[in-house]
Amino acid sequence: MSIIFDEKKNTFTLHTKNTTYQMQVNQYGALLHLYYGRRTEGCMDYLLTYADRGFSGSPYDAGNDRTYSMDVLPQEFPSQGTGDYRSPAFCVKNSDGSYGCDLRFHGYQIKNGKYGIKGLPAVYSEEAEGETLEIYLSDAVSQIEVCLLYGVLPDLDMITRSARICNAGKGKIYLEKLQTACLDFVTGDFDLLSFYGRHAMERTLQRTPVSHGAQVIGSRRGTSSHQYNPMMILAGRETTEDAGGCYAMSFVYSGGFKGEVEKDQFHQTRMMLGLMDEMFSYPLESGETFLAPEVVLTYSSEGLGKLSQNLHKCFREHLCRGKYRDVVRPILINSWEASYFDFDGESIYQLAREAADLGIDMLVMDDGWFGKRDDDNSGLGDWQVNEDKLGESLGSLIQRINGLGMKFGIWLEPEGVNEDSDLYRAHPDWALTIPGRNPVRGRNQLILDFSRKDVVDYVFEQVCKVLDQGNIEYVKWDMNRSLSDCFSRSTDDQGRVMHDYVLGLYDFLERLVTRYPDILVEGCSGGGGRFDAGMLYYCPQIWCSDNTDALNRLSIQYGTSFGYPISSVGSHVSAVPNHQTGRSVPIHTRAVAAMAGTFGYELDLHEITEEEKQEVREQVKEYKKHADLIYHGLYYRLSDPNTQGIGAWEFAAEDGTEALLNVVMLKMEGNMTVNYVRLKGLTSGCMYEEQSSGKVYPADALMEVGLPLPVEMGEHLAYQMYFVRVS
Repeated sequence: MSIIFDEKKNTFTLHTKNTTYQMQVNQYGALLHLYYGRRTEGCMDYLLTYADRGFSGSPYDAGNDRTYSMDVLPQEFPSQGTGDYRSPAFCVKNSDGSYGCDLRFHGYQIKNGKYGIKGLPAVYSEEAEGETLEIYLSDAVSQIEVCLLYGVLPDLDMITRSARICNAGKGKIYLEKLQTACLDFVTGDFDLLSFYGRHAMERTLQRTPVSHGAQVIGSRRGTSSHQYNPMMILAGRETTEDAGGCYAMSFVYSGGFKGEVEKDQFHQTRMMLGLMDEMFSYPLESGETFLAPEVVLTYSSEGLGKLSQNLHKCFREHLCRGKYRDVVRPILINSWEASYFDFDGESIYQLAREAADLGIDMLVMDDGWFGKRDDDNSGLGDWQVNEDKLGESLGSLIQRINGLGMKFGIWLEPEGVNEDSDLYRAHPDWALTIPGRNPVRGRNQLILDFSRKDVVDYVFEQVCKVLDQGNIEYVKWDMNRSLSDCFSRSTDDQGRVMHDYVLGLYDFLERLVTRYPDILVEGCSGGGGRFDAGMLYYCPQIWCSDNTDALNRLSIQYGTSFGYPISSVGSHVSAVPNHQTGRSVPIHTRAVAAMAGTFGYELDLHEITEEEKQEVREQVKEYKKHADLIYHGLYYRLSDPNTQGIGAWEFAAEDGTEALLNVVMLKMEGNMTVNYVRLKGLTSGCMYEEQSSGKVYPADALMEVGLPLPVEMGEHLAYQMYFVRVS
């Protein structure tokens, strides 16, 4: 049993292979958090201390005992109105207009298997792989009932959190704030690792000391956003890649979110993650229930590298689903940077023909194939094939490309609409706009109201008519603006619209992957604007960034690797000079960078030289040779490309039989000094042969001192070395 309830101590203990999580119901029925960290035994309630704290109120139940205050005690689900003045996880406006909720314990249940959440993505497991703990709390006055859900996957060192909120009272209430997970630490000096960015420069690692006050990340944009990723890490000040304690929270949700870390007056730290509370005021009529999106928790006492590997394995094997979950994805060529909107069926076919000759598996036709769509100012929403532009039917084009031995994929943006479109002219009320106000445009487009089932149903039907026209094996699902003007004509409660929009998105995606189980869906939102665990439930890979510059990608992919598996990272070799930066980087270096992902190409193959074409052929072979190791091996960050002169990373087999080392030189100087790269994950005491040179190296020396990189003249050179254990 990984979940244990001790009736004498009133403690719940959740054990995984290497961690322990413990909470306690105290004498007043409050659910207190005791411990989360390295696996241990026994009761940790000795960590709680009691004293008369000035200006820290006490609940009425405590009588004259001023040493008992929720303002100081660590809690599992702190709510507003209990005398705790730290940031709460749960705020509710009651039917009488008052604010406040005092949740007390009234039962629990332990179940085999890991819970699921209707209508929302969540980590899953076989029944024997996980357990569920349900803890029931209620407020005696409002009759609000809360079920806290804990999923335990022992072998993965993962604990998941969700909550079910039920209005069992007679009047209508409003949920004003809901943070799914809270961790309260009574001691510790921490750093907060978060991942900030912007369009074309996402998920830049930021490590800052946790100081008194609140540090907040989040998104008000209706998507998880380019600006902050819904994943954060709390680490000890001395924690490194290979040593020290650290905690991760990742939100399995693709809309607005809020992450908070607060250090209080007594040096205690609270970490929370959940829904953005701005523009959130969710109504619950009597008898209605609200399901909180899931948060995934993991702890490592062995540094940040192990923490990332925990998340990688969980998301790759217990969040991603479908045909493509475990298999190597096709290497594709995308038409976007090859032709943008300027193409027809014949030019797409010729691009596919060149790609087939180079060993590439799939052609993806990007934006511009539908409606009146020769730029991004019109046509979005009109999901009818423009056969005049293509010069043939979609089915004919697909057949011709399949005839080359190539798979075919297509780009979609179902959530967007241009005002210059037949759809908008027929249904202007289907867009998110505020009556009487001019809307805010993004990329000269508006957003369809996916909080409405009739809108989702219509768009789904139109998309299916396209997908049924031929053997389409891949869909790139794009979304190219942030939400604003979040007013829906289908409800009087506008505080529910942004969350209901995400539920509509998930409903669409669930229907899509159910109806077309053989289609590989790649998520995208202006690149990495919705790179989150929620999307991975439907899309086993996500376009990492619209920035295809190889050197920028090292930083973007470095930050992404802290929370997401390499098999989920869409990454391509693009043209030079690069279309986002103007920089020119050797094609070998571009390929090495792109091989830290699903791998593909995004350039006009007619424009590259014969020598480069031959190199592409070799790259395709090389990637296919190592793809299984790249997808399923242990990923190691060997350098920080933001601060060091090299970008270095490694894929190693879990059993230590092989390893692939990748290095890009970022800094070149006169009289260059030697860079040594230390490998990880090798078998101590064994010897490894580097396959291209035939040299044999002792594993312990490679891991302790490292491998000297060649000192060569040239700009942004790259090296890829494959090691096999030989003795």
